[in-house]
Amino acid sequence: MPEKRFRKNDAAFTCAHCGAEVAPLGYSSRNHCPVCLWSLHLDENPGDRAADCGGQMRPIRVEPDPRKGYVIIHKCEKCGAIRRCKAAHEAAVQPDDINLLIKLTAGEQIK
Repeated sequence: MPEKRFRKNDAAFTCAHCGAEVAPLGYSSRNHCPVCLWSLHLDENPGDRAADCGGQMRPIRVEPDPRKGYVIIHKCEKCGAIRRCKAAHEAAVQPDDINLLIKLTAGEQIK
């Protein structure tokens, strides 16, 4: 039987980019800040915390997906790795900033 690629790792954290206190999602792994949408390059596969890089991941665009809603595309400022992450804009606790998601979907850059 193949090993699962997703590991639930749903801990609170302080955003390294904007300093916001981020609460756990409660149903999945939260890997980005709902306030600024930035992330850290910590995972090789979702939740595994196996990446050695640790660089900040800039949200470079958002793609609408008919099954997943919005998918945030992050690029590591340190090593250039690209990762995809499902947005949590409908979360009950600290939903992702829908205005930032829309800006990135429209091709605008955020800081």
